[in-house]
Amino acid sequence: MSTNEEQKPQFSKLQIESRLAQIGSIEEPVTGAVSFPIYNSTAFRHPKLGQSTGFDYARTKSPTRTVLEKAIAELESGDAGFACSSGMAALQTIFALFRQGDHLIVSLDLYGGTYRLLEKIMSRFGVTATYVDTNDLDALEASVQPGTKAVLIETPTNPLMMVTDIELVCTWAKKKGILTIVDNTLLTPFFQRPIELGADIIIHSATKYLGGHNDVLAGLIVTKGKELSEEMAFLHNSIGAVLGPQDSWLLMRGMKTLALRMERHQYNATKIATFLQEHPDVETVYYPALPSHPGHEIQNRQSSGNTGIFSFKMKDARTIEPILRHIKLIAFAESLGGVESLMTYPAVQTHADIPEEIRRKVGVDEKLLRYSVGIEHADDLIADLSRAIELAKQEIESGMPVLG
Repeated sequence: MSTNEEQKPQFSKLQIESRLAQIGSIEEPVTGAVSFPIYNSTAFRHPKLGQSTGFDYARTKSPTRTVLEKAIAELESGDAGFACSSGMAALQTIFALFRQGDHLIVSLDLYGGTYRLLEKIMSRFGVTATYVDTNDLDALEASVQPGTKAVLIETPTNPLMMVTDIELVCTWAKKKGILTIVDNTLLTPFFQRPIELGADIIIHSATKYLGGHNDVLAGLIVTKGKELSEEMAFLHNSIGAVLGPQDSWLLMRGMKTLALRMERHQYNATKIATFLQEHPDVETVYYPALPSHPGHEIQNRQSSGNTGIFSFKMKDARTIEPILRHIKLIAFAESLGGVESLMTYPAVQTHADIPEEIRRKVGVDEKLLRYSVGIEHADDLIADLSRAIELAKQEIESGMPVLG
């Protein structure tokens, strides 16, 4: 055993906080660099004919990306990890597992980009989808077709935070001989590890909480099982939507502080969601940490914490535009999961590609706002939001814009 191998701690025995902080720190054997280097090379020398250093061409395998992929696979208790150029690229790579005539069962409350990819692109290749409440086994059973190959779960969903019992669905799917794919973007492996509950494939929009700083676009896939991992490696290399070395390094750097950030996101979100739940102008708050949430017990059973994003409905839709205009500390911007607080209007932004009748069926209407709570001081965020709501009310009552 090499000296470098002897010095490596047994990561599987460490707590997740330690494993996150140490990503890449002992992977560079020559110099001992604590921050793993960015290898920009796309080509690698062969020692001689028929021999390889393990790296041949960067699309297939790259040193910096490999360290990231190894880390996410270990954190999610999977067998292999794959880093892609975006969350949507990761989804497309997964969907390449399927062919004409195949059918997917998908979470009803769904990110608009996933719906667009399924209905506008995958449908061209004969892949179809049925959208159901994936926590309803009767609905799942009724949706099964001869060509059903997988169930795709978002839990919690975006934006209405619907929670699915992962273990229950995985057990059902295995009996049917179909794959279970879980989008773990909102909770990350720090709070939830679906493979340990029976899932086959995990997907992350790593742009969000894993990266955590609104500065890197990335997607990650984790697979369980030798055959599935080999097939995903083939698709990853063949499609080529891989993550570059610079972005791989940025993502690793972000993941090192994931534990600290998720704890603060959760603390802030819970405090602000509780404030909004008691606000006279707010109709509903959708956040699994609240005891009133219908998925609260399931969430507590299968996860060790809660995400930093939630949605809420105002009682009066007319307040939406002035609220978004008057928030100052909170940015009116798409995306989520960064250290900065962002607010989005799903009906016309993130979920605009979902037909209105479907949006309304699940509750994504003109009164709904989605709030990605950052790591700022919770009291400052509450003050900013409270002020924006009050100014919005003044505008409605007076019929005149209010300077603020």
